[in-house]
Amino acid sequence: MACIKDVAAEAGVSVATVSRVLNDHPSVSTEARTRVLAAVETLGYRPNAVARSLRTDQTRTLGLVISDVLNPYFTELARSVEEEARALGYSVIIGNADERPELQDHHVRTLLDRRIDGLLVSPTDGGSPGMLDAARAGTPMVFVDRWIPGLDVPVVRADGRTAVRDLVAHLHGLGHRRLAIIAGPAATTTGSERVAAFREALAAYGLTLPDAYTGQGDFQAESGRRVTEEFLDLAEPPEVVFAADNLMALGALDAVRARGLRVPDDIALAAFDDIPWFVHTDPPVTAIAQPVRELGRAAVRALVDRIEGRPPQSVTLPARLVVRRSCGERPDPNHPHMNVTQRSNP
Repeated sequence: MACIKDVAAEAGVSVATVSRVLNDHPSVSTEARTRVLAAVETLGYRPNAVARSLRTDQTRTLGLVISDVLNPYFTELARSVEEEARALGYSVIIGNADERPELQDHHVRTLLDRRIDGLLVSPTDGGSPGMLDAARAGTPMVFVDRWIPGLDVPVVRADGRTAVRDLVAHLHGLGHRRLAIIAGPAATTTGSERVAAFREALAAYGLTLPDAYTGQGDFQAESGRRVTEEFLDLAEPPEVVFAADNLMALGALDAVRARGLRVPDDIALAAFDDIPWFVHTDPPVTAIAQPVRELGRAAVRALVDRIEGRPPQSVTLPARLVVRRSCGERPDPNHPHMNVTQRSNP
């Protein structure tokens, strides 16, 4: 394997000149730069990333700790983060917390031991001791999707309140009045915020959210199935089940079908976090879509700003309602409360 001295000898320049060319320093003549790059190509030279990190105290590597790699939302988020990081000259190492605080801490410690330059985290629960310690110690960090109030960490997230209001307006326009929710963990900001937004939207129509219509899930399909079965066992089941994430919605759909019931004929279904699968279910599922790719790109840019000494910016992007057929017939497009995306899905 060629080393930097071999490149210098091949190009007929000093090692310092080769270093300046590789680091794109302006104080190198065009002729010397051309000879060095030709030598690099001829010898197949690749800079030693470890040695460079020791010199610069940077590895050009970011850590991403996500809550659940099996959730299509986080899969798409990770892809967007990797693409944007690569475009900015960084690599990404991903850790899957699997909604477990202790596993989140394991990944945070491992990533810091590998001398990453900064962390992107979607915190599970209300955080974990190791992650909280890293944030308080000043580790360059950005929260994405979820966040922990009170920490001085930039947050990149979607605001779903308007989309939830649009959903309730859509359901009200279809004549639904008994609306239930499968909530995510209350210790997560997304879990508590979506329930609060749902209550507020119902109140605007004079509707309430009874305790019996509030089921506690954990952002996993099995909890969506369990809570929906509880709803169906009520003397007066809800007319609509709103699942606060996509996996719980899939579990809810399984529970309805297991009873020999149909969506939306017997009970309507809607979800937070749109995923490609929802177009292919029968019927296609009405869902609130977050701008996942834009969130991933914005999170990387905020973290790189922090790493490179620029003031990072928190970013909030709007979510939107995508109306399909899982809540009933399409409403009158002239309904005064409609502000949604209508798709021509089957």
